[in-house]
Amino acid sequence: MRLGRAGPGLGLAILALIFAAASTARGDEAVDAAIVLAADVSRSIDNEEFDLQRRGYAAAIVSDKLMEAVHAGPHGAIALAYVEWAGEGEQAIVVDWTVLRNSTDAAKFVAALTASPRAFLGRTAIGSALDFAMGIFAEGGITADRKVIDVSGDGTSNQGRAVAQARDDAVKSGVVINGLSIFNRRAAAEGGYLALHTNPPGGLAKYYRDNVIGGPGAFVLPIDDFANFGEAMIRKLTAEIASRD
Repeated sequence: MRLGRAGPGLGLAILALIFAAASTARGDEAVDAAIVLAADVSRSIDNEEFDLQRRGYAAAIVSDKLMEAVHAGPHGAIALAYVEWAGEGEQAIVVDWTVLRNSTDAAKFVAALTASPRAFLGRTAIGSALDFAMGIFAEGGITADRKVIDVSGDGTSNQGRAVAQARDDAVKSGVVINGLSIFNRRAAAEGGYLALHTNPPGGLAKYYRDNVIGGPGAFVLPIDDFANFGEAMIRKLTAEIASRD
C-alpha cells in the first residue's frame, strides 16, 4: 500500500483503520443476515462504470436507510463480506466478514473497500463466483438467521462452471441468491458479441431469473444505468435484511 509522503505514525493509523474494517465475524456473534456482496468486475465494465459501481456500494452501506433496517432486526446486526469476480479463477475477497451494528462499523467497512484497487479485468464466470461465495460462508463460521449471496453483474456467464448448477447447490445448502442486473448501455451499443453478452434475448434480468437467483424469496432488481447503482443497492440490501423466512 502506498502511503505517499505521510509519516510512519499516520501510515500506521491508516492501516489500523483499514484492518479494523476487515475483522472477521466470529461464530458466537449472531446476526440477522450474512450477506456476500459479489461484484462483477469483468472486462465489459470500463473504469468509469467500475467507479460508479464501487461508489454505489459505498453509498448504500453507509446510508441511513440501511442502518435503520439493521437496527430493526432481532439481533440489530448484519455481517457483510465484499468479493470482486471476473473469469474462472478470478475471485478475491476485498473486504472480509465484518459485523455492522452501527454507522461507525459501516464507515470502517467502506474505508477498507474504497482503499482497495480493482481486483480483475477478465471474462465472466458467474458460477465460479457463486462457488467462491459459498466457500466464504463455510470458512466464516457465522451464526446468521439468513445467508444471502448478492450478485451484481452486467452480462451472461461465458466461462467456468454452469451457473444453474452452482445456484442449485447453493440453494440446497440454505443460501438465498439475489441479483442486481445492470443494463450496460455503452457495451450494448458496441454491437457484436459484447451486445449479446450484456443484453441477451429477453434481457439480462430474465437471464438472472432463469439461471442465477434461487431460494425462498429470491429476486432480481434490474437497473438500466450504472449511475443508478447506489440507489438500487440501498433498496436491495434493505429488502434482504428485512426478509424473514
